[in-house]
Amino acid sequence: MFIGHFGVGFAGKKFSKSASLGTYFMAAQWIDLIWPIFLLLGIEQVEIEPGISAVTPLNFVYYPFTHSLLAAVIWGILFGAVYYFIKKNLKTSVLLGLFVLSHWFLDLLVHIPDLPILIGNGTKVGFGLWNSLTATLIVEGLIFIAGIYFYFRATKTKNKTGTYSLIGLIIFLVLIYISNLFSQPPDSVQAIAIVGNAQWLIILWGYWIDRNRATV
Repeated sequence: MFIGHFGVGFAGKKFSKSASLGTYFMAAQWIDLIWPIFLLLGIEQVEIEPGISAVTPLNFVYYPFTHSLLAAVIWGILFGAVYYFIKKNLKTSVLLGLFVLSHWFLDLLVHIPDLPILIGNGTKVGFGLWNSLTATLIVEGLIFIAGIYFYFRATKTKNKTGTYSLIGLIIFLVLIYISNLFSQPPDSVQAIAIVGNAQWLIILWGYWIDRNRATV
């Protein structure tokens, strides 16, 4: 899942207006933000296997430190704890921790059975929505649209930048999503990791948007 996670990030303002959109993006995508780093370090593994599902050619061979349920719980607690240490806002800290955890449960919907429960060899789960491109588009699209709706309802623009930067990000995310779905498989695992690390630019984009919009 890709834009669905950003949909969750967009929805953050509906539940707590104290954190920035960039922070909500970071929480909702945290697992996928650190995964490319683990790939580059050789800690986790992925293989390019066209046809393994209808949506992605990636075979997630080994990624228990980012994508197991236990790891998601631990990362969620750590993320929320760090935010609380900095901001002293319990409600938002808990919400951010839940957003980190939400990543695993949204992935559970789409992944084929490759998501570990624990760190180590054991049961792997996944409902396999990726076996249907149409179903994947519908589910992710609805989550993304709902998140944008909540963000628009919770904020108003301060200036033209607040309007165009938001519209630009929405268009950019949709184009990237479509490109990933219909482009040729990546050339190498290193290329996957490098592109994955570029997601941090989207987090910065979220902070930029929020600086130019006010909550209502």
